[in-house]
Amino acid sequence: MRSIRDVEMGGSRVLMRCDFNVPLDKEGGVTDDFRIRSTLPTIEYILGKKGKLVLMTHLGDPDGKPTKSLQVKSIREKLAELLDTPVQSAPDCVGKTIEESTRTMKQGDVLLLENLRFHKEEQKNDKKFAKQLAVLGDIYVNDAFSVCHRSHASVVGVPLLLPAYAGFFLELELQGLERLLVNPAHPVVAVIGGKKIESKLPVIDRISRTADAVLLGNILANEAKSKKVKFKNSSKIFMPLDGIPCQGLPAQAGKEFDIGPKTKALYVKILKNAKTVFWAGPLGKYEDARYEEGSLAVAKAIIRSNAYSIAGGGNLLAFLGKHRLREKFSHLSTGGSAMLEFLSGKKLPGLEAL
Repeated sequence: MRSIRDVEMGGSRVLMRCDFNVPLDKEGGVTDDFRIRSTLPTIEYILGKKGKLVLMTHLGDPDGKPTKSLQVKSIREKLAELLDTPVQSAPDCVGKTIEESTRTMKQGDVLLLENLRFHKEEQKNDKKFAKQLAVLGDIYVNDAFSVCHRSHASVVGVPLLLPAYAGFFLELELQGLERLLVNPAHPVVAVIGGKKIESKLPVIDRISRTADAVLLGNILANEAKSKKVKFKNSSKIFMPLDGIPCQGLPAQAGKEFDIGPKTKALYVKILKNAKTVFWAGPLGKYEDARYEEGSLAVAKAIIRSNAYSIAGGGNLLAFLGKHRLREKFSHLSTGGSAMLEFLSGKKLPGLEAL
């Protein structure tokens, strides 16, 4: 895969796919700028090389229709603040007006296109739409690993039409995850939380080949039990010994929203001697403070172990950010589904396109 280090971009328009799909508050302000800050090394490198930078992203899922609450205005403002340089706005992401705007850009200029998903053609990987995007740049850069599992026009269509390169954050994501798969230091412990056992099972089976232990959260474990899931390396799979039941929600009666004290003690003991740790998904209903103790105990155990630690997925990163623990981990992956598919051995369309 070619890196942006491999190209001379002075004077060129660099069309860069980012993932600025960040959480917003009720007023539309950015509440967590981690995804934006993650791309800054690539952006600053391109600007330092006198590139003309055209940024594109999606935000939310507007179902192919322009939606005021999902316009990228607040993202543009946050990016300009972080870069301490003006960021130009665009009324759309394709069209003659936008193309002309890119033609008149000067070296060092930054233009943020409007939400790609305001056009249904983006998610359909429409060839005509990909061509409309491609005319906005001379070089294509993908710095959005988290969308590389999507066969969308901006991810797989455009790199077929322009010289295509990987950005620094995409490279960092791959390096961090490959360290888990290629000769990791043992003991290797994987912690898998969240829900949807169907999506997590391929990762559990793949990681359990090399991991010494795979620790499951209650919600995921209960799904596996109810669906009679069979794990390929069951001797390495640790199911919760107890759980914290739901409180005050009759419709959720009988469900366990966090690991219990016995499970917490067991998991902390296993993590104590770990040398490599992979963690995907909180272990409880992290949005409610009553069910976050298990995840907090696991986070602190991982940090104390001094292991090479990877934490991934939007919910987990939000949880770690809430408790100011992100910087304590060796690698943070914004990948979510892309991370899980990569670790399960699937080929990601966005990487194949590069």
